[in-house]
Amino acid sequence: MSTLIALHDLLQPVRADATPVCREGDTVTGFATFRARALSLADMLRAQPSTRYALCVDDAYDFACALFALLAAGKEPVIPANATPGYLADLSDAFDAVLTDASLHALFAEAPRNPQKPRKPGTQIATIDPAAPLTLYTSGSSGTPKPIHKTLAQFNAEVHTLETQWGATVRDATVLASVPHHHIYGLLFRVLWPLAAGRAFDRLVCIDPMQLQERIGRCGGNAVLVSTPAQLSRWPALEGFATLAPVPRVIFSSGGPLALDTAREYAAAFGAAPIEIYGSTETGGIAWRQQSESEAWQPVAGIEVRRDEDGALNVRSPHLDHDGWHRTDDAITFDDDGRFRLRGRLDRVIKLEGKRLSLPELEARLALHPYVAQAAVVPLAGVSRERVGALVALTDAGSAALRGEGRLALAKTLRRHLAAWFDVVVLPRHWRFRSALPFDARGKLPAAAVAAAFEARSEGVEVLAEARTGDEVHYDLRVPPELAHFAGHFPGLPILPGVVQVDWAIRLAAEHVADARAIASVDRLKFMAPVPPGATLSLKLSHDAARRRVQFAYRLGERECASGVIVYRERA
Repeated sequence: MSTLIALHDLLQPVRADATPVCREGDTVTGFATFRARALSLADMLRAQPSTRYALCVDDAYDFACALFALLAAGKEPVIPANATPGYLADLSDAFDAVLTDASLHALFAEAPRNPQKPRKPGTQIATIDPAAPLTLYTSGSSGTPKPIHKTLAQFNAEVHTLETQWGATVRDATVLASVPHHHIYGLLFRVLWPLAAGRAFDRLVCIDPMQLQERIGRCGGNAVLVSTPAQLSRWPALEGFATLAPVPRVIFSSGGPLALDTAREYAAAFGAAPIEIYGSTETGGIAWRQQSESEAWQPVAGIEVRRDEDGALNVRSPHLDHDGWHRTDDAITFDDDGRFRLRGRLDRVIKLEGKRLSLPELEARLALHPYVAQAAVVPLAGVSRERVGALVALTDAGSAALRGEGRLALAKTLRRHLAAWFDVVVLPRHWRFRSALPFDARGKLPAAAVAAAFEARSEGVEVLAEARTGDEVHYDLRVPPELAHFAGHFPGLPILPGVVQVDWAIRLAAEHVADARAIASVDRLKFMAPVPPGATLSLKLSHDAARRRVQFAYRLGERECASGVIVYRERA
């Protein structure tokens, strides 16, 4: 096992040339080649006028070479959370140039014929300042990408913490990963820690158990896996999971809590649950747990934690840029043994599929679209994983698009709009469209009222979309299959009772016409086609104020289902 060396010494000839850096198939790249490639690139970057570089390189090995080349050249690496055009446009003031896989290969093509040849003894070796700055980005609760400024010394301190905590466990294993390196977890566990410890990291990502098994085999059975709850939760259901042999020496997981059932599946198959890491870009690693041992979190070596009166977790850590306490937005409670349990966020930033998502930012981006007057986003607990739902108040243009193109097409348009800033996995999967958001009498928008928009109303109907134009209101309604009204109507062929359809029309009309509940009669009532469980209905309400009546018409696709006229009495 190699001795841990400081990150600022990685380009110094202090490690054996053959020490492994990167594995790709059966090919292992050593430190001499890595140093030569990074130093060659540093020479080219040093001659360029730009000082701050957005590092958008997906290849893990090329990323490592580029990162240390920038540091050696005295440049400042800026590591965006993703490389979507809209996201980079928002950060355009934070960097002067962008390094991508393509531009990096172009630079190497301009290099001397044999750029990877090690420099001769006595050749000047570039030095790296331990205080060299690196900037990462995360979603702030204010709704804009938040820069997190760190120094190489802070990352070096965290690497030492990781080696102290788990170095003996991982030893000389090859690091396999299913995570990118553009976030602090992947950056540390997949790139920086292996480099400092002299362990090889796999150049490619692992996608499924069969691929993982092949990679472990190439490593002689000596491997660790760096993954996320989103990935790990899917693997037990895939072919090959239960027969995976040999198994990783240890599995690390971060980006959110791993479900207890998933942890137990790994413990049953591999003998131990994954080691979960809890932390943030600001703080670095804070605590860890292994749910085959305990569901509570214990601080990582060298980390102190305490709880504020409002439940907020405070951290004191060598990974911070100061010696004091850092307040987080996570609420905790302590166990009797000094471990703690997470009790949710105090702000509106959540984790989805291992990615940090600011709900205010998503709302702000949605509101930029001409179809959107206002938007509210709320997390929704799903059967297997959490999703977010978007409740959107439409502009006149949005209402016209809803009527002309339909609800699904409108949702697709808004998802494409959001994809300029967000990874597709965090985009809303559930959409509700309204003419106005459910503000209360104080002008507040209660989270419970937003969440209620994604549930069936008390009368049983789910309102998927609503658009109002003049005296007409258009609804998309879902008929829940579990609706109580189907019981006995009829056995073996459930049909939505006509009286329920009339009741829904009256209730919805009353939300727009105050007197509509004072019913005098329901005229010209017709039922033309049955409505089955799970149907999505279109309902059109047309108000004739002069005659004190609301005409309603239900459609199921192209079929008319029911229609009638609600006649209401004149107000006394």
